[in-house]
Amino acid sequence: MAQGVWTIAEQRDGELRKVTYEIVSEARRLADALGQEVTVVLLGSNIKDKAAQLGQYGADKVIVADDSRLETYTTDAYVSVISQLVKANDPAILLMGASVQGKDLAGRLSACLGVGMAQDCTAFKIEDGNFVAIRPIYAGKAYAKLMFENSTPRIATARPNVMSISEPMASKSAEVIDATFTLDDSALKTKVVEVIKDEGGKVDLTEADKIVSGGRGMKGPENYKILEDLADMIGASVGASRSAVDAGWRPHTDQVGQTGKVVSPTLYVACGISGAIQHLAGMSTSKVIVAINKDEDAPIFQKADYGVVGDLFDVVPALTEEVKKYL
Repeated sequence: MAQGVWTIAEQRDGELRKVTYEIVSEARRLADALGQEVTVVLLGSNIKDKAAQLGQYGADKVIVADDSRLETYTTDAYVSVISQLVKANDPAILLMGASVQGKDLAGRLSACLGVGMAQDCTAFKIEDGNFVAIRPIYAGKAYAKLMFENSTPRIATARPNVMSISEPMASKSAEVIDATFTLDDSALKTKVVEVIKDEGGKVDLTEADKIVSGGRGMKGPENYKILEDLADMIGASVGASRSAVDAGWRPHTDQVGQTGKVVSPTLYVACGISGAIQHLAGMSTSKVIVAINKDEDAPIFQKADYGVVGDLFDVVPALTEEVKKYL
């Protein structure tokens, strides 16, 4: 009988990403409700020293797959290793973050293992001993409550910045196990040749705690300077609507929305964004939404917790000055 809640840790350049701590914390809560153990699978190269951190957030066991071919994520290599470990251990639940990597990995694993998968979930729960996943549908207008059939593992991804991170317990440790697996080079169809990093050193939008976004109302790329000034003042990242990205004002990595990045920051400030349905789908789970728009009938105000009807070119600099005085 399938037992245990498993998660896949996500690392970049040997450092664990924030979403890893979120899903391990959530896995601990689910496992406690089921009376089962939490196992984290950690893949990478020379990555074993990170295993202790996972124990502090609730992992009972950490299975480390250490191989130079796993240093940088590739779908072929990761799916091969994880599917071998899953088949050998038969976990009941398998969780990962709904990041770009997590979504790619979950889809391929689901097909490889022949099991169901719930993508981009905002909540998990145990009802009558059954694992239930909740995810937004119809661009965030409704939520679907998903239950799984008898096949295991039940795979689900969690939207970054939605699940709360448990307070680390320094006294808690996990059993670290070296993974047993085979990796056939002939089966690896892709290889990362080069990684070109964003020179800005910005926090990825999916992990940002605060985001200041601009839309078509910005009128041009040069005007984003006022948003960057506000963002710097409050420690936020800068995002953009699809129309702004399509106009070439901001790179695609800044796009928030259904065809960009789905974000859930604590604070989302929308400047000159009307609130098209695809944009709302990408930020509606933000904890606090502030909208600045001169059109009082803009749809964004229906989602906003706070709204300012006015010219953003007057409001944003004034807001930045007030924040500066406060700080």
